Amino acid sequence: MRFRRDPLQDAEQLIPRVYAYVAYRVGHGPDAEDITSECFERALRYRDRYDPRRGEPLSWLIGIARRLVADRRSVVRIEELELAWETAADDLSEAAVRRLSVQAAVAQLSSREQELVALRYGADLTSRQIGVLVGMSTHAVEVALGRIEDRLRSALRRRLVRE
Repeated sequence: MRFRRDPLQDAEQLIPRVYAYVAYRVGHGPDAEDITSECFERALRYRDRYDPRRGEPLSWLIGIARRLVADRRSVVRIEELELAWETAADDLSEAAVRRLSVQAAVAQLSSREQELVALRYGADLTSRQIGVLVGMSTHAVEVALGRIEDRLRSALRRRLVRE
């Protein structure tokens, strides 16, 4: 019998990163918590299928989370973000208003672009790790993320000018 590393041995460090990825995709709150919980339940159930030659445990977990998010089809709609933005201007701190602005700008991206943003900034994966997960070269991921960041900056500047 061959010894296999337990992919969940560092679960306390992995949970926040998986949650952050999911929250980028579906928003913070109960939906993100449910999906993260279900991700780790599946990981526990199928931990014997983890193959360390195919990537780190975080990448394996993000793959599970990606499928759960796609299955759940929990996409934050732009109308909800716009409504939240209108209420936020009066009721929330400046940091919260900024966060809602970023969410609204991200919601205007394509599904693929949102996925790249969530993998990079939610799960804190490297360009190489993202490339492996989505089937792109490291360079293509870096170029795509650079373009996305430029578009987000422009969208945020336009929003500031309108106010």
